[in-house]
Amino acid sequence: MADQLALDEVVTFTSDLIRIDTTNRGGGDCQERPAAEYAAAKLAEAGLEPVMLERTLGRTNVVARLEGTDPSADALLLHGHLDVVPAEPADWSVHPFSGEIRDGVVWGRGAVDMKNMDAMILSVVRSWAREGVRPRRDIVIAFTADEEASAADGAGFLADQHPHLFEGCTEGVSESGAYTFHDGQGRQFYPIGAGERGTGWMRLTARGRAGHGSKVNRENAVTRLAAAVTRIGEHEWPLRLTPTVRAALTEIAAVYGIETDLSDVDALLDKLGGAAKLVEATVRNSSNPTMLDAGYKVNVIPGEAVAHVDGRFLPDTEEEFRATMDRLTGPDVDWEFAHREIALQAPVDSPTFAAMREAVRAFAPEAYTVPYCMSGGTDAKQFARLGITGYGFAPLKLPEGFDYQALFHGVDERVPVEALRFGVQVLDRFLRSA
Repeated sequence: MADQLALDEVVTFTSDLIRIDTTNRGGGDCQERPAAEYAAAKLAEAGLEPVMLERTLGRTNVVARLEGTDPSADALLLHGHLDVVPAEPADWSVHPFSGEIRDGVVWGRGAVDMKNMDAMILSVVRSWAREGVRPRRDIVIAFTADEEASAADGAGFLADQHPHLFEGCTEGVSESGAYTFHDGQGRQFYPIGAGERGTGWMRLTARGRAGHGSKVNRENAVTRLAAAVTRIGEHEWPLRLTPTVRAALTEIAAVYGIETDLSDVDALLDKLGGAAKLVEATVRNSSNPTMLDAGYKVNVIPGEAVAHVDGRFLPDTEEEFRATMDRLTGPDVDWEFAHREIALQAPVDSPTFAAMREAVRAFAPEAYTVPYCMSGGTDAKQFARLGITGYGFAPLKLPEGFDYQALFHGVDERVPVEALRFGVQVLDRFLRSA
């Protein structure tokens, strides 16, 4: 079990990492190096030999290997990203890069996404060094750059250019899982990530005939684009249940004593009440228009108009997704993927998944641990290129009313101190048994 110093260090490390501004606006101006140097120093103090790798100056990744006791066992990848999304200080109750600890809560950008998990990893590894603990499997630790954009300078770069560092890794563990979800009726669920929807960020381009704004124009690029965007935004995607989502629905329904009728999923979701939030975003593909760009003067009809759409698709549905977008955009609008990553799913009957369940229940015996599919994506997509199966497991015990999901990329992002300490203990137990 993690020692007392680890329970204190996780709080300090979370606060320290938040104070290192690693804002990633997507334009390549992020500098993860100071945070990478911090993490590498903490690993070195624990006797590891971290290497720092960059594709682009300042966009630094850290990789280290902790040798296990069984050389024949498959290795486990433990990874977290160092960058964060932007935060506007004027909107926050505290400065987003203060790392302030107030009333038992650590405040700041990255508190849940995901410098908290980075701190847990560092704390567990350092605790093991003090105790002389070695895991059964080799554990490869990776702190990555650029996850909040394309991952081209981070996990993508590592997977493509340095695959030897991950030799033997068959499974990976990272963010967005094993947090407390309160159903509003006194039950506590701990969803463990076993899948991700694919990422399909799209650029739509409509072309037409430029002209004066006072003239009739049947080839107006803005009109064509607006029509396509409206069709996409209003499209009702059909139900598509993956094995992970089927398992989630079945297990959640069993908690309430509800018969699982997958022939009418919408009715089943209605019966699940608040717990439906764990799965409702992943029973379908989605396509949300998010950006528009057209014209330069009110009385000039532009010859081109551009829109961006955030598309997400479930495993084994990408072909259907592409065909649907072809139909919805129509003959007057072209579209392409501005960024595309695969969908993932992981087995929920594996020994590793069972070990994650057991670790949560050891410290939260009242918990219902269930599999779930993430609506978004993580660095697990890039590491999947190396044949690594990804799970979401960043344990946190959260009080009722603490809206974990709303704090991802949200204002006043924060994490309770006791949630961090719980996470260290659960992560420690899992890694010892994995």
